[in-house]
Amino acid sequence: MYHIFNRGVDKRKIFSDQKDLDRFFQSMVEFNCFEPIGSLFEQSFKKEKIKSKPLVQFIAYCLLPNHFHFILEQVSEEGISKFMKRLLGGYTWYFNNKHGRSGSLLQGAFKSSHINSNEYLLHLGAYVNLNNKQSLGDRTAKLTKSSWGEYLGENKENFCKKDLILDQFKNIEEYKKFALSSLEDIRFNKEKYKELEK
Repeated sequence: MYHIFNRGVDKRKIFSDQKDLDRFFQSMVEFNCFEPIGSLFEQSFKKEKIKSKPLVQFIAYCLLPNHFHFILEQVSEEGISKFMKRLLGGYTWYFNNKHGRSGSLLQGAFKSSHINSNEYLLHLGAYVNLNNKQSLGDRTAKLTKSSWGEYLGENKENFCKKDLILDQFKNIEEYKKFALSSLEDIRFNKEKYKELEK
């Protein structure tokens, strides 16, 4: 499993409106297949969608106006690389075409960090699920979407493989308490780091 993340070039916004955010999420769903599908535009004309083996399994995600975080489990050989190439290539083409721009939308290749322990997975899961809150204090920005509501059972999406994390807690309330506490620790450590830098 890997933590995958990237941000807009020069920290620019990669989602300018709800349509952009919805398109990126749709791309996360549609491009996660072993057999290439072409473009989402081409896909929209197909009456029957062929079910294909996925490249990756989402554990958690957070989309913010100028960056994103994923926790991905690779389930096909070179699945993460293939998926990210399709996702970011397709979305950049859409965004540039819509906004009359050209060139890179994101800061180079995506960044990745191997998740090498269960403790790291649990704390990173909280960080990713709550990143829109973590980045903005207690406010949740418009043009954000995360798997937090799915983990709490507040929405009906069944996009993420949540059992890897949730099965380690007695119930959802216990997980919520852990995640919010972990978020407070992250905030505290960030403040301490800033003080040390000064």
